[in-house]
Amino acid sequence: MNHGPDDLSSTGEFDSDELALRRLLHQAVHDMEPRDGTLDHLRKAVPARRARKRQAVVGMAAAALFIGTAIPAVVHVSSTGTSANTSNAGHASQMQGGAGQGKQAEGGESTSGGTSGRTEDKGKGESKDEDKGRTAGAGSGASSGTDPSATTAASAPACTAVQLGTPTASTDVADSAGTVYGTFHITNGSTAACTVNGPGTVTPTAQGAADSSRISTLRHTSGDAAAGLPDPSLEVSQLLLQPGSSYDVKFAWVPNGTCPTTGPTTGPSPDPSTSPDSSTSEGSSSGGDTGTSTQLVTEDGTTDGSVTVTNTAEGGTPSVSTTVSDACAGTVYWTGVLTSS
Repeated sequence: MNHGPDDLSSTGEFDSDELALRRLLHQAVHDMEPRDGTLDHLRKAVPARRARKRQAVVGMAAAALFIGTAIPAVVHVSSTGTSANTSNAGHASQMQGGAGQGKQAEGGESTSGGTSGRTEDKGKGESKDEDKGRTAGAGSGASSGTDPSATTAASAPACTAVQLGTPTASTDVADSAGTVYGTFHITNGSTAACTVNGPGTVTPTAQGAADSSRISTLRHTSGDAAAGLPDPSLEVSQLLLQPGSSYDVKFAWVPNGTCPTTGPTTGPSPDPSTSPDSSTSEGSSSGGDTGTSTQLVTEDGTTDGSVTVTNTAEGGTPSVSTTVSDACAGTVYWTGVLTSS
């Protein structure tokens, strides 16, 4: 046991009590010896302990630094409110959407960071090009084949008078109620497809004893007097007409009166404004100067009258007519564009 200079007596030696205690202590540890390898263990354990202390100090410093930087950030976010987060989230979503569109348009390639906006614009532009390509493809599909097909968007220019050529018209025999049905048949006689945008117009013209003031026209509707016409649901607003294909416009003459009677006499009725030999043919004009015409009377005394029904295609030409005989008063019902069967 070591003693400093203060432990010594004034003479420079230990007191008797201290010497006795020192001997006792020396005797107590006289038989104790360190184990083998203790010195090596101490040489390794002391540096390791010092290293752990240094790591602990460094970890505490890092934790203190993290806490010092995190607290201001949390305070800043809480002070800005939820609106900033919402705008940031929307912007991030837009960037992701742009990147997705870029992938679809570029076949898997996209960019990020500062060029994300360009990628988004490029994706949108190419999406429009793809839509145009699909529209064109749909139009091409509709124009294939020999039969006309209904379309909602014209994929060919409107039909002209030259393309529609020479239409035809026909009438059927009157049914038991006196209704006469007819058809206007129009064909594309050109070598190019064209679009029919409507049925055109149907105009009746009074002939002979027919009374123009008692003749009218109406578009056909479900439940009207022209029950023999096709249902309006079969009409099309536009029709892509291929070369050689046709469409129809049908009509029905529904009478609401008979022609007037003049008595049992037959032949031309006398006209005081003309000479007896001024008219040589039935139904012809009585002269270029007078402008009068003869009226024919049947054997039963009924004045002859008829109605000429004319269809003019969309655009003003061409026109085709057919005549309904023994017709003086009534209504012409007509349909829209119908595909020819």
